[in-house]
Amino acid sequence: MGKKLQQAIKPLFKSLFLLCLVFALAFGHTDGALAASGGRIGGGSFRMPSSRPYSSPRTYAPGGGYGGGYAPYPGGGFGFPFLIPFWGIGGGFGGLFSILIFIAIANFLVQSFRRVASGDSEQVGYNSNPSVSVTRLQVGLLASARGLQTELNRIAETADTNSPQGRAEVLQEASLALLRHPEYWVYAGGGTQQARLNAAESQFNRLSLAERSKFTEETLSNVNNQLKGSTPKDTLPAAAGELDNPTRLISEGPGEYLIVTLLAATLGKFQLGDINSADDLRQALRQFGSMPGDQLLAIEVLWTPQAEGDTLTSDDVLAEYPDLKLV
Repeated sequence: MGKKLQQAIKPLFKSLFLLCLVFALAFGHTDGALAASGGRIGGGSFRMPSSRPYSSPRTYAPGGGYGGGYAPYPGGGFGFPFLIPFWGIGGGFGGLFSILIFIAIANFLVQSFRRVASGDSEQVGYNSNPSVSVTRLQVGLLASARGLQTELNRIAETADTNSPQGRAEVLQEASLALLRHPEYWVYAGGGTQQARLNAAESQFNRLSLAERSKFTEETLSNVNNQLKGSTPKDTLPAAAGELDNPTRLISEGPGEYLIVTLLAATLGKFQLGDINSADDLRQALRQFGSMPGDQLLAIEVLWTPQAEGDTLTSDDVLAEYPDLKLV
């Protein structure tokens, strides 16, 4: 009888324990998690840059017919005049001239196959869909790097995010700001995803939204030269609460970290190496800072916390940035 009673009560205890665990996770860190404001700099569009030609020039060959952008052969482009010698001079396929024609055709076909196989076609049409690299780099620093926050604020207030050169300068300045504070580096992570142009924008936006959703609010932003700023709603009450209740710092822990995220979408292949040490992070930041403007489609620089007096605790970092590694 006793064993049957234990077997009947055991599932009840398990259910009660799971219920208590759920309540503890749901309400135990309600005030501490997601307590940080954020800053954002961004701009760009997922269209081919105007500096890249949509198609190679079509050359008009003397005597009629258009070439397809390839070097024209004697007698005109790859059109009607080029085919005349087959049935005109020489009376068919005989003779030295016909042999030269066959050599020219063979050379044209070989070069075309090579271009297709290497993916480096000279003709880029309106429906072209080139490869795009979407790269993310994140750096976690000690909160004592307050000078970095000031520098990022300055970049946001003065950046020109409407031009390719301005976006490249934003990445360069943000990378330099991080490179100047190696003594505060604690965490890092990142990677590159390849996508075609027609799918790269959704991939980029997905990564951006994932980072922005970790902010309580964006207290400073400059996106496509639209500068916006706001006073965080919880900063002053939180500071007053800490003065009234000093045990809050013991239970929640002080603001310890600053997280900076760099996002970039670039034409062609760009690969960010694995980041397992401070040297790897230094190399990755140099790669970001040296991206040429004519290959940049879109960029974003995000950081949290942004507002003065705001906090990001170790619990926040563990909960929201689990893929970061110690460097």
